[in-house]
Amino acid sequence: MPMTPGPRTTTEPAPTPTIVALLGYGGLLPFVLLAVAVFVDGEIASRGRDALLAYGGVILSFVGALHWGFAMSLAALSPRQRTLCFIWSVVPALLAWPALLVDTTTANVLLIGGFLSTYWQYRRLAVSVGLPGWYLPLRSRLTVVACLCLIAGSVGP
Repeated sequence: MPMTPGPRTTTEPAPTPTIVALLGYGGLLPFVLLAVAVFVDGEIASRGRDALLAYGGVILSFVGALHWGFAMSLAALSPRQRTLCFIWSVVPALLAWPALLVDTTTANVLLIGGFLSTYWQYRRLAVSVGLPGWYLPLRSRLTVVACLCLIAGSVGP
């Protein structure tokens, strides 16, 4: 007799919505393609590195801005948490912008530090207000790949 699965427990994260997975992983394509381009000789490598840093800055600004949305929409936030979310939401953009104006090594430190600190903020927020169970695993994978691509882009020829 075939066994039927039991009910989903609250400890299992819900599956990531398909559109969210497609958009999230699709957003990694420029990171991966540009990191690979850095290993091509000449002008392609130089343009690839510049484009990788620019894309990293844009995406870092985007993931920081999510905190603004959380501050406006999560009813479970205390007034202090809400204020901190609003404040934090601008920090990644303040790291991303100068990353576009400095040397490659400094830019990568700013961007990678920004991605890692933003993920840390998401973890703190998830614990206190209960973001969807799929959110942190997805955010973790996206952050790791983005950071690895930035590292690859900084060590390329």
